[in-house]
Amino acid sequence: MENSTSTSRTTGDVKYTDPVHYSCTVEFPIFTGTFFILIFISSLIGNSLLLCVLFIYEGLKSITNIFILNLACSDLIFTITLPFWAVHHLHHWVFGDFICKFMTAAFFAGLYSSVILLTAMTVARFIRVVLPNWKNNHAIRKKCAVGACIAAWIISISASLSDATKVKVKSRFGKNYCYDESEDKLGRYLQVSLLFFLPFAIIIFCYSAILKTVLQGLNRKKHKTIAVLLCIVAASFICWGPYHIMLLIKSLNTNNDCKVLKWLEVAYNICEMLAYSHCCMNPLLYMLSKKLRKHLLNLLRCKNVRRKNRERDTRQNVAFTADSPHSQPLN
Repeated sequence: MENSTSTSRTTGDVKYTDPVHYSCTVEFPIFTGTFFILIFISSLIGNSLLLCVLFIYEGLKSITNIFILNLACSDLIFTITLPFWAVHHLHHWVFGDFICKFMTAAFFAGLYSSVILLTAMTVARFIRVVLPNWKNNHAIRKKCAVGACIAAWIISISASLSDATKVKVKSRFGKNYCYDESEDKLGRYLQVSLLFFLPFAIIIFCYSAILKTVLQGLNRKKHKTIAVLLCIVAASFICWGPYHIMLLIKSLNTNNDCKVLKWLEVAYNICEMLAYSHCCMNPLLYMLSKKLRKHLLNLLRCKNVRRKNRERDTRQNVAFTADSPHSQPLN
């Protein structure tokens, strides 16, 4: 998809209607399809484990955990589309028009929500660190965080539905492709700018202020928390930044020289794989937290699950004993 994504050199590009452009494309279908499957497996396992850790050990008392939960869900929504794009690369689109639109919507919902949630999380951290006296009440800040997450999903889903209406299954050179055939380049620029570069401009501003405050003297624990969140934001920018820049370059390119088009395709393929790998990176970055690493080890050893089962059995036994007529003291 190549409106803001590219599931497989298929969306909205003239090269599928122009044999000259088609002959200048460079594809690595086996490598790319296999890579997508590996990313799918890694992300599914990593984000599922992260959700288990949050629900079993952490809960949602922390504002940061609320954002982490939503980011994990965002990554999983993005992840479920990867096997479909892998098949698209390896073969062609075999799933029909409805699935084409649905997977496009899921893809963009995961992409947009990830960026918006990262921005909201950064603003929340900015308020907590730089403006500690502003909305210092935890309950109010928690409600604001929940409201920000809901707003992020509403915006993301609305924008993704708009993208989904533009795609359809078309036959080109004897094969079906799911792609965007609209020619609204201005819409692409606005979409990329508003839903990627603008949020990251906000993030850069917030973290500049946060780091300035941190250097003035927070405790070591606060340093670690901010460092983990900064790594998460940096990873997102490193993965998605080159991809969005390449989208703009391809959209603005007017040079139809075959060599130029081939170089752009190679660079685009590399940036695309880097961008798609982001969905499995967040769980790894969260493991920079010593507490989360400990929780993960306990989860893999089923420690807490066994303890909770024992506590439940103990409560049931106590309740049964208390209700039993033989449990009454003898007179």
